Amino acid sequence: MFNFPNCPKCNSEYTYEDENHFICPECAHEWTLESNTESNDDNKIIKDANGNVLNDGDTVTVIKDLKVKGSSSAIKVGTKVRNIRLVDGDHNIDCKIDGFGAMQLKSEFVKKV
Repeated sequence: MFNFPNCPKCNSEYTYEDENHFICPECAHEWTLESNTESNDDNKIIKDANGNVLNDGDTVTVIKDLKVKGSSSAIKVGTKVRNIRLVDGDHNIDCKIDGFGAMQLKSEFVKKV
């Protein structure tokens, strides 16, 4: 038997090799041996205030009144934000909020619906 590395995403031992990369049949993660040894920042996991993993297209709710820079109004608690997009940076959520327009939010101030 061949001794392939465990999956770096789900730690499955049932990985197999296809030409120059490895594939996990359980989570469908693909990687090369070089990317397995490096720190992989492309798959950074972003979590909400309750620890739930956020994905592109999720709907979240604001858990705290948020002041909007350059405006006298604030985003109120309970405001639903639909179809979020995850980005790199300090404010890791791009979204559009009704009445405010395009915004960037921090994931620590939202919870997944």
